[in-house]
Order: sequence, then C-alpha cells, then structure tokens
Amino acid sequence: MDSAVLLSDNVSKTYVLPHKKVEVLRGARFAVGAGEKVAIVGKSGSGKSTLLHLLGGLDRPDEGRVLHSGVDLYAMSPSRNAAYRAANIGFVFQSYHLLPEMDIVENVMLPTLALRKDAGVARERAKALLEAVGLADRLTHTPMELSGGEQQRVALARALINEPSLLLADEPTGNLDAATGGQVLDLLFGMVKGQSLVMVTHSMAIAERCDRILTLNEGRLT
Repeated sequence: MDSAVLLSDNVSKTYVLPHKKVEVLRGARFAVGAGEKVAIVGKSGSGKSTLLHLLGGLDRPDEGRVLHSGVDLYAMSPSRNAAYRAANIGFVFQSYHLLPEMDIVENVMLPTLALRKDAGVARERAKALLEAVGLADRLTHTPMELSGGEQQRVALARALINEPSLLLADEPTGNLDAATGGQVLDLLFGMVKGQSLVMVTHSMAIAERCDRILTLNEGRLT
C-alpha cells in the first residue's frame, strides 16, 4: 500500500524479563490509508499499547519497519524523530499526561514548541480547539481543576494542535464513565475528519465505530 499514511511492516518486539522472554509482537503487518479509522482490540496485556507506541515512534521495534507516508520512522536520528512526531502524529492516552503546573491553553500549545511555531498563532489555535471541545469558559484553569472527561478533552485538543495526518489513541475513554466516555468519543470522531486514526480499545462497541477492526492475540494481528 504505497499511499498508506501508516505502514507497519513485519514489526516484532520482545521483552526480556529476569527468567524468560516475552514475545509481545510477532511480525505485525498492516497499513492505514488516508482518513481511515482502524481499531485494535485484544485482551489486557496482549501488547496493544506496545504496538501503538511503536507506531508512534515512542519505542523501537526489535525487527521490522514503521513507515509514515513512506518515511521510515526509525531510520531517523532521535532529534529528527521527535520533530517528525510533533508535526505528523497526535497522541491521546488513557491517562491524559497533562502538566499540572500549566493552564490548559499552555498544555495544548506544548506540541508546537518542537516546531518553533509562532507563540501568538499557537495560542489562538489552542483556544479555538478548546472552544471546539466545549471548554471555552475554562481556559485559565489548570488540569487539576477539571474533571477526567474535561482533561481528556484537553488532551484531544493537544493532539490536534499541529494538524497531524495521524492520530493514535490508547484507550481514550478507559478512565471515564460510560456517559462521559461516549461524549469524548463523539468529539474524537467528530473532530478527526481528514486524519487517519488508530485506536486501541478493549471495547468492541467502541471498535465498531471504526472502519476496520484488527485483533491482537498472542502477539499476532488478525
């Protein structure tokens, strides 16, 4: 799939523990097209989060390649990899990863620092995104002053600040109740339009909102 936004080419990963080796991924191979929404499901501990980290350049595979629009993510230097991630990949984690000492506008602006974008332009875009996720009246608040659902909305705005071509979401509603999680998902699917999405989830109901579902079982994708 030459035009793929994301290509996982025979990706493998093994963790070495004190008394054994654990093959978390065995030759993971799949592609994601432009604008495609793909869910990865599997039981807890099956390696879903590990795969997502490898796809996003946060960890290095033992074997195989990860290509973004034809660019080999792991053929880059660490500094170039970090800059490429900031420009092209947005992340939404289960545990928000917001900085408590900053207000939510500053948190959303963080990915723009790696690209040295104009601070004034970045701040206005951050405000616009926060307004889009329903937090227009909370701009001066810090993460600790927000509910879990509101914090995940901030995380979604942060993931989109640099207009990435790919969004990676790791159990984005895992820490939320059903009603709040549903609201966050509605925002996620409503705001991710032209971008491709790969989402890890244990919920088939959530996975079925995507275009395609892959199952990770004993290190292999099906």
